[in-house]
Amino acid sequence: MKECGQMAAYVMEKILSNIEAGLSKRQLDIRGREEIKKLGAKPSFMMVPGYRWATCITVNDEVVHGVPNEDRLKEGDLVSVDLGVFWQGFHTDMARTIAVGNLSVEKKDFLETGRIALERAIKACRAGATVNDISCAIQGAIESKGYKVVRALTGHGIGRNLHEEPQVPGFHQKDKGVVLKEGMTLAIEVIYAMGKSEVCYKGEDGWTIRTRDSSLAGLFEDTVAVVKDGPIVLTRSN
Repeated sequence: MKECGQMAAYVMEKILSNIEAGLSKRQLDIRGREEIKKLGAKPSFMMVPGYRWATCITVNDEVVHGVPNEDRLKEGDLVSVDLGVFWQGFHTDMARTIAVGNLSVEKKDFLETGRIALERAIKACRAGATVNDISCAIQGAIESKGYKVVRALTGHGIGRNLHEEPQVPGFHQKDKGVVLKEGMTLAIEVIYAMGKSEVCYKGEDGWTIRTRDSSLAGLFEDTVAVVKDGPIVLTRSN
């Protein structure tokens, strides 16, 4: 899975470096699909029944599963790119949120909080810990800054299938959940909003989910392996 994760990181870098005002979501998706194809791999998301795109692209109040349509990016937008790569029988999954052009101090703080939450969640991902340790790490980082974890959506196990058990929520559970064991692989997701945590479907595409109060949303995700000496982040460049 390490090589598969490196592919995902490479493709993500290519997409993010191409983001600028005026580009459409569809153009970003085409770039991602082409880069995955060049590597000889397959887009994991196109293996999901009914989904025809290599990526999910969300902007501003859109949270996850954004269909890459012809909407164009504007200066100041927050854009999230979520992608999966399938290679030699395994999947990896990752996401990043960045800004188009210059950012306000408020938006910079919002994005930095998501990055910090992901780092803390990854550190909690060790053999003998529980899923709830990861969940609490995310919730603590997000809510300490006054933001809200989107509770309707979670991270997940990943490997031979894109979505596997266990679910990895971003908030405290009364049940501590699954004990992490060496060899497990998890897609850890930080899904959060600047306003309230409630979400709903946007429009009629059947996929795109947005914040109900139209507040800004952020998404940070990595695929992480649990090993004896701590976590290994598979979806980051060496």
